Amino acid sequence: MQAITYRSFGAADEVLTLEQLETPRPAPGEVLVDLAFSGVNPSDVKARAGARVGVTKPPYPVIIPHSDGSGVISAVGEGVDPARLGQRVWIWNGQWRRAYGTAATQIALPSEQAVRLPDTTDFETGAVLGIPGLTAAFTVFSSGEVAGKTVLVQGGAGTVGYLAVQLAKWGGARVIATARGAGLDRAFNAGADAVVDYTAADAAEQILAANDGRPVERIVEVEFGANAATDTAVIAENGHICAYGSARDMTPSLPFYHLMFKAVTLELALIYLLTPAQRAATVARLTRALEDSALACPIEQVYGLSETAAAHRAVEAGNRAGAILVATS
Repeated sequence: MQAITYRSFGAADEVLTLEQLETPRPAPGEVLVDLAFSGVNPSDVKARAGARVGVTKPPYPVIIPHSDGSGVISAVGEGVDPARLGQRVWIWNGQWRRAYGTAATQIALPSEQAVRLPDTTDFETGAVLGIPGLTAAFTVFSSGEVAGKTVLVQGGAGTVGYLAVQLAKWGGARVIATARGAGLDRAFNAGADAVVDYTAADAAEQILAANDGRPVERIVEVEFGANAATDTAVIAENGHICAYGSARDMTPSLPFYHLMFKAVTLELALIYLLTPAQRAATVARLTRALEDSALACPIEQVYGLSETAAAHRAVEAGNRAGAILVATS
């Protein structure tokens, strides 16, 4: 098989190499997937650059990057239902605690990590579901249904936020999103009932005004440290903040007593580490949304496998209006 590999941390152009490797055989309980697309996420480029906290050298001699992907099952290992042969699938945790990810023409991995892709969902969308899709679904629904509630999506123009807006609307919530610049229209087009510029000095007041003066029951948070004061001001009593990022402030100050006296639940979400029950519920929720045609996953650009370094640079540059994919077939 063809694969993109790296053996040391560094800049994408310096360490990523296209090479020929032996096609893996699925072990017992595994499937072999002929990949169509590989999704490139910020976590993938950070891992390649050696930017993960506490990691000083690659954990494996040779690494194929990327955790997300989509394709067709072409072989099954012992114990896997042969009926899965030819099934269209999307992949989660492809390179999480494993050496070989989805930046290749094939991948062998545990059967449960290859999820059936609804017939109406294309492979490009499938390659966005592993990290962005599951993160969006989990952060919106981790504490249950949102119908009749107000959900604030901080960063509604980002890939996760854009999907979270759509999922919350599909779930029956009133949705307020924050963004800035061109992202304001993007979040509104995703289905938000109201959009607020998060750089505004009175952002909290605007959020409350957009909800008829009432606090919000749930917050999907991309930048907890930067937004902690706003979140505290607008969250309802017994509200829930589910944070999946805090890149701008990695050691945030927590307004503890203000949150405690609202009995707020603060949840930190790392999609790689969902429990089996959480994973199953989130996958099922995402599948239902796809089957209902409730989810659009915009794609910014698709690169060829030999152009994977350029794809990494595009993710590092930010300011995207969609996902970055690598065509692997």
